[in-house]
Amino acid sequence: MKAFEGFRNGINLGGWISQFDKYDRAHFDTFITEADIANIKAMGFDHVRVPVDYVVLEDEDGNLKADGFEYLGKCRAWCETHGLNMLIDLHECYGYSFDPLKKDMDRKKFFYDAALQERFLSLWREIATRFKDYQNQVAFEPLNEVVSGEVVDAWNELLGRYIRMMRGIVPDAWLIIGGVLYNNVLTVPLLDVPVDEHIVYNFHCYEPMVFTHQGAYWVDKMPLDFRIGYPKTLAEYRDAGSMLNPELAGAVYKEGIAEIGAGFFEDIFAPAVEKAERDGVRLYCGEYGVIDRAAEDDRQRWIADIGKAFDKYGIGRAIWNYRQKDFGLVP
Repeated sequence: MKAFEGFRNGINLGGWISQFDKYDRAHFDTFITEADIANIKAMGFDHVRVPVDYVVLEDEDGNLKADGFEYLGKCRAWCETHGLNMLIDLHECYGYSFDPLKKDMDRKKFFYDAALQERFLSLWREIATRFKDYQNQVAFEPLNEVVSGEVVDAWNELLGRYIRMMRGIVPDAWLIIGGVLYNNVLTVPLLDVPVDEHIVYNFHCYEPMVFTHQGAYWVDKMPLDFRIGYPKTLAEYRDAGSMLNPELAGAVYKEGIAEIGAGFFEDIFAPAVEKAERDGVRLYCGEYGVIDRAAEDDRQRWIADIGKAFDKYGIGRAIWNYRQKDFGLVP
């Protein structure tokens, strides 16, 4: 499989213009600055993944916000100055969010609602048009983490429309396309979309979930005081993960996989690698990481193991997260 050059080793800018505590210009102006981009370059990364929520780019009626697009534009310019590529990820769109804390949201409606989808495509038409002159630097990811597995056919159909529309504006840009069940790596083989040489299949990996999200307040049924080390055996992670909802428990329950270590990640990545090779596309992990509640030695062992699997297959990746959001690498 071809390596995803230019996007081999990145970091997420979560918490800046996505998943912020409140809509606050002072926060947007200070949370990420050019100094942070320079620091990211110095840390050895080659790109940033920039999650952005629709409320930064448009109001509730769909009117565009110039100041929101300015943040994306400034970030792109900073990245150019410091030799980084950039991935724009629409983290939430009007009518859909992955956020488990938004408990009253119907997470399936968007995938069957023509008006919501047209608004989604309209926003992306605007994003693509504004960044069409930077196709060698800027990649695009349509939507973060489709939660429900039941919408897979509808999601594939919408992805096809998205790809065809984007190709009319940014024919040579990387389009980063992910599956369902929170972008689980095991759902990559379910993708059924038009492919070309600039399509990239995308997944997120927080396996074992019970380790990487230990004590996370937003994970349903997760005790705040729960702690577990790394590595443990598959049996230990399976037993501990049984307290979580099945759709969150993860790939540790896949049969016939290696014990925890680099081989475990190679095994759970293998179906996605096979799909990517069969379709002639590259592979990318847009999020991976370990919560700051885990012991630092365990965290580093996990990062080393998953990194070996990424390198073996040439998978691009972006660690979650640069600052704060319970996963931050810097204060």
